[in-house]
Amino acid sequence: MKGIILHGGYGTKLRPLTHTGPKQLIPIANKPISQYVVEDLKNSGITEVAMVLGSIYPEKVKQHYGDGREFGVNIEYVQQDKPQGIAHAVSLCKDYVDNQPFIVYLGDNLIKGGISELVKKFGNSNCDAMLLLCEVRNPQRFGVAKLDKNGKIIQLVEKPKEPPSNYALTGIYFLRPAIFQAIDRLKPSWRGELEITEALQLMLQNGCQVSYQIVRGWWKDTGTPEDILEANRLVLDELKPKIKGKIENERSIQGRVSIGGKSTIKKKALVRGPAIIGENTVIEEDVYVGPYTSIGNNCLIQRGEIENSIIMDNCAIDVNDRITDSLIASNSKIVSVKGTVHGKRFILGEGTSIEL
Repeated sequence: MKGIILHGGYGTKLRPLTHTGPKQLIPIANKPISQYVVEDLKNSGITEVAMVLGSIYPEKVKQHYGDGREFGVNIEYVQQDKPQGIAHAVSLCKDYVDNQPFIVYLGDNLIKGGISELVKKFGNSNCDAMLLLCEVRNPQRFGVAKLDKNGKIIQLVEKPKEPPSNYALTGIYFLRPAIFQAIDRLKPSWRGELEITEALQLMLQNGCQVSYQIVRGWWKDTGTPEDILEANRLVLDELKPKIKGKIENERSIQGRVSIGGKSTIKKKALVRGPAIIGENTVIEEDVYVGPYTSIGNNCLIQRGEIENSIIMDNCAIDVNDRITDSLIASNSKIVSVKGTVHGKRFILGEGTSIEL
């Protein structure tokens, strides 16, 4: 079985973060979102992976993953010049799939517990497609499955104004090559894209066997800043403490905290978990790092309080203030010049410098 990771799209809802890189490389608990996908496939026994790249700095994706060997997989890259839909991206991989069953996994999706059991279930089935559904509060944002009274899928609709159910299609699809015949029959939707939901609906109409499984844990589609922060909280909730750096006072650490190598937590600082600090980062005295915060590598936090936020690599923060619910991209700097205004929220692109 092969894997296809979709690593394209413009990420407009995440700007300015996506002005300088694809959304799938935004870190959750100090790891790119799509790396969780790569690891999930590898842990499910899938080591042959095609990664479909978009036009937003694809070279950064290749730089991070290379040929995949560092991550225990073999990666081939497929270029999709502009977003033309999931079905179009899948069609680009037809030769790569080579008549084998395969899994399409959106690179900005996270699922608790992974898909290893589902891979086995699909591999042992005769299904042409197996969908992973999740009950959501806002099904209008997603493709939605309509089920009959016996629980069988009878219709699939993309982003309906009046959803027939609360069961959304997650960005994980278990497929066999019959999908390509359906994709060949598609015409662009009102969005100008080839919709995977419509291809699956054609399979249903043609008598193909389309089954489903329901997510029992959590699933996150990380398309907005709020989604990113929630995913960070969910991952940190399962964090296993690991201390590799230097802690000058043990009382500076409360709860489940992970500290990377060559990092230092000064004696009057307080880091309250769940939280993760990367490598070669310094948390100075009197700094407070609150729950659900991820701080990357090579950061210097001199003053301030930070909570429920993601601070990426190579950032410097020196504020007489509180930062909360924020996404701060790499190489950013926030400094208080004068005055104090409590409680600030930032969504900062790479290389931003702010004086308060």
